[in-house]
Amino acid sequence: MAENIIKAEAKARIEKLKKVISHHRYLYHVLDRQEISDAVLDSLKHELYKLEQQFPEFITPDSPTQRVGGKPLAGFKKVSHKTRMLSMEDVFSAEELNDWEDYLKRLLPEEKLDYFAELKIDGFAISLIYENGLFKVGSTRGDGKIGEDVTQNLKTIESIPLKLEIRGRPPNKQIEEKIRKLIERGEIEIRGEVYMNLKDFERLNKELAKKGEKTFANPRNLAAGSIRQLNPILAASRPLKFLAYALVTDLGQKKHSEEHQILPVLGFKTDKGGSRAFASLPPKGNEYQNLAQVKEFWKEAVKNREKFPFQIDGVVVNVNNNSLFQELGVVGKAPRGVRAFKFSPQQATTSVEDIKLHVGRTGAITPVAVLKPVGIGGVTISRATLHNEDEIKRLGVKIGDTVIVGRAGDVIPRVIKVLPELRTGKEKEFKMPKNCPVCQTELVKPEKEVIWRCQNPKCPARKREYFEHFVSADGFNIIGLGPKIIDKLLDEGLISDSADLFTLEIGDIIPLERFAEKSAQNLISAIQAKKKITLPKFIYALGIRNAGVETAQDLAERFETLGKLKNASLEDLQKISDVGPIVGKSIYDFFQEKRNLEFLEKLKKVGVEIESLKFKVKSLKLRGLTFVLTGSLESMSRGEAKEKIRLRGGEVSESVSKKTDYVVVGKEPGSKYERAKRLGIKIVNEKEFLAMLK
Repeated sequence: MAENIIKAEAKARIEKLKKVISHHRYLYHVLDRQEISDAVLDSLKHELYKLEQQFPEFITPDSPTQRVGGKPLAGFKKVSHKTRMLSMEDVFSAEELNDWEDYLKRLLPEEKLDYFAELKIDGFAISLIYENGLFKVGSTRGDGKIGEDVTQNLKTIESIPLKLEIRGRPPNKQIEEKIRKLIERGEIEIRGEVYMNLKDFERLNKELAKKGEKTFANPRNLAAGSIRQLNPILAASRPLKFLAYALVTDLGQKKHSEEHQILPVLGFKTDKGGSRAFASLPPKGNEYQNLAQVKEFWKEAVKNREKFPFQIDGVVVNVNNNSLFQELGVVGKAPRGVRAFKFSPQQATTSVEDIKLHVGRTGAITPVAVLKPVGIGGVTISRATLHNEDEIKRLGVKIGDTVIVGRAGDVIPRVIKVLPELRTGKEKEFKMPKNCPVCQTELVKPEKEVIWRCQNPKCPARKREYFEHFVSADGFNIIGLGPKIIDKLLDEGLISDSADLFTLEIGDIIPLERFAEKSAQNLISAIQAKKKITLPKFIYALGIRNAGVETAQDLAERFETLGKLKNASLEDLQKISDVGPIVGKSIYDFFQEKRNLEFLEKLKKVGVEIESLKFKVKSLKLRGLTFVLTGSLESMSRGEAKEKIRLRGGEVSESVSKKTDYVVVGKEPGSKYERAKRLGIKIVNEKEFLAMLK
């Protein structure tokens, strides 16, 4: 009985402590107010922790002690968004904002439009799902339909409540009743931005620099990188904050402005939610009857931009009436009823070193300025779009010109203006060629269009397979550079051939969708790490018709250097074992084409080095034996397995024949396995193969 009384008292004390700690969390992290000292709050948390350790049966998911998980995650699970997480179209001038309103009025001619404008914090968008009032799932935007489950990391952010409570008065009784009902039994979804204050960002960057670790270019990248860490303890060590901007669940709100009234009641900070960080400055989220008032709000935000404790890059303008907003619908990935009114683009001057033509997926020819690398907004860029031939003429840009380059809204940089007064006379005019720069097919420009197009469906630039081949495991083996990323790089004009991969800068990658500082750095590091390559892999990566892995190996062993291979006669090539007339002819023809020789020279100029082939057999254990591999091995790649065989004096073949001594079978073997059984060839599994290598 006494034990039950103690337990009952402990449970009651735990509940009271949770309530008090939650109240002071709300004051400090949402309202920017503090009624007790940090030391007192820490003391309350410590008492709660000790009680929960003594009575673990009373630990609940909404307890402040459960914010930080102990174990790192193996990976992020995928989360399907019930309502798509959409992006916004950007506008950069009052004229573009007016054009948007004219567009809306054509769609809704009978409706009077009013707006809600709010600050656009440069943060990392996330979704929060609460079930029965408890924080259940937090996820990233991803592609809008499917994101990643980052719940454990989001739990570490104090300004995200673990349990929803009604704090204050909702807009009306109906909304209050619905909130109570869904908190008791139901689901509520909130969306917003994870961000970091500028002072915290600077302090953390200094700490990282002292430790010799990589620093971040801006707070957004640091916030995004922190949320996408697999170890929640690391996320907890960083002073991240959360700002809510949307209530997805229908609680009876008829206006977007009502969402900004409801969110603080649920325990979230908004830029209208009573926070002193906002209240002390003139511009904060509000309703506006017309765009003239919105523009004044934008001007105030520009004027006070440097005063805010966090980084903002514009204001968000919503059609305030939610039913009209829904009626306007969505185009692509962006709702028609909202625009991000961005601040003026950050700019810098640099020189145009070249103008290259990018052939897009549809054959569209886009001129791209190759720039002397320049830092803008904390990142380095080396490419800028010139859009089309007419834009080049309008700008009057020449190769060698000094130009003003801007990163408008963190999108792919563009040339804004030429500074002709800085010309030396050595600048060269650019002339749009009449033929495709890749396949030499005649370019066409349809009537009333400004874009020249290559009509050849077989144009190499319109095929992505070559890039995939070039970076594959048997080629340059650039890990992380998959088809989707290659598509993005090609579509944005960042690369026109494989050699351009080695000239990319971090700043070229960050603006691409779903890239943050860390992922951009990882990609660039992965590319740069592969500048040194063995001759067999280099030959294979060139994509010479009919020249596979084994042929590349044979060519490397026969000629030893690329120079000797380039100068080989057709007769010399056809003398090689396993290289017949057809394969020999395709190899010979490849090295006779001027375009291919120029590409090889370009690879050399961007720093690609071919390591000399020092093929030394370590032992003769497998001498005279021929192996064929099929299926995937767990302990090594197929390429590594082939190298180990050769280092022990063995031979590797791509096809099973009567001359084959062993077929090594991994997971999911192909037709070679069946052929080996039919021919009675000795079949060994991975364990037996490893024993042979010893």
